[in-house]
Amino acid sequence: MSGSTTGTRLRVGIIGAGWVTQHHLKGWAGLKDRAEVVAIADPDQDRARKRAEEFGIGMVFASAEQMLAQTALDAVDIAAPREYHADLVRLAAQHDLAVLCQKPLAPTYAEAAVLVEEVSNECRLMVHENWRFRSYYRTIARWLAEGRIGEIVQAEMCLFTSGLLKDGQGLLPAIQRQPFIALLDRALVMEILIHHIDTLRFLLGDLSLAYASIGRSSQAMRGEDRASIVFETGTGASVSLSANLAVHGRAPAQADRLTLIGSRGTIELEGDTLQCFGDSPCTMKFDLDATYLQSYASAIEHFVECVQKSLPFETAAFDNLKTLGLVERIYECKSDGMRRS
Repeated sequence: MSGSTTGTRLRVGIIGAGWVTQHHLKGWAGLKDRAEVVAIADPDQDRARKRAEEFGIGMVFASAEQMLAQTALDAVDIAAPREYHADLVRLAAQHDLAVLCQKPLAPTYAEAAVLVEEVSNECRLMVHENWRFRSYYRTIARWLAEGRIGEIVQAEMCLFTSGLLKDGQGLLPAIQRQPFIALLDRALVMEILIHHIDTLRFLLGDLSLAYASIGRSSQAMRGEDRASIVFETGTGASVSLSANLAVHGRAPAQADRLTLIGSRGTIELEGDTLQCFGDSPCTMKFDLDATYLQSYASAIEHFVECVQKSLPFETAAFDNLKTLGLVERIYECKSDGMRRS
């Protein structure tokens, strides 16, 4: 397993040049004294060259194989479509590189579990699960650790948007932003709610699935676009997660909403406002656009810090399998007697 990068300035190759890589590359740019993206690979050469020009990347390749064969690297950032993740992680492991891989590790839990078992002794692997790195969730985690609201007895998280309702131009904002989501068989839960599930695990500890109902309302989607899910914490607290991408009266953009009810207080996040009620009242405001970009930068900084100092990743592959396991159970819910509409 690679261990030669301790204390050195990392040479990084990014695999993929799609929409999300603009946020990855802004994060890497903020760490130029500790890491540098020196190469980018994508079969779409026009797209790869555009990213290279935007961010001053010196080398452009048509494939990850070419990039890894011809470039001396310490780490790779995998931001290709999910169906390629497993093979790309294996390729990077063969080259003894540290790996930061976009979620999910693979299209299914079974594939991801096999992958993690195969490469666990071959490379350092972190899942780029950046949602939990948003500054308001880090603040909530600190408040919970301080015991500000006592023991959690109930929690509710929801994501209601109008992203799949036509706007004034007759377009669907959610699909305009990320066209690929319309083509996914596993859409809302695997692509979006996986972030929320991981964040709930980060804040509340291990969860078990108690109930799940998923369904599709929009004919523009191949996969599900609504979900009602209930988890339980290790102490028996009920945690509900609800989402719908076709809600009249809601904005098309995603805004986080979370309520944590404790034995001595309540924490509530709604959009840009985070409040704590009880013995230690507090109100904080966040710049949502800045917080969004910061979460990518913070996840990447964590990766670099851990690689350079040989520290454990917070979102290591073995930990992320717990999130993927819950996602898989949601998709299996029909055969277990839970509802799947």
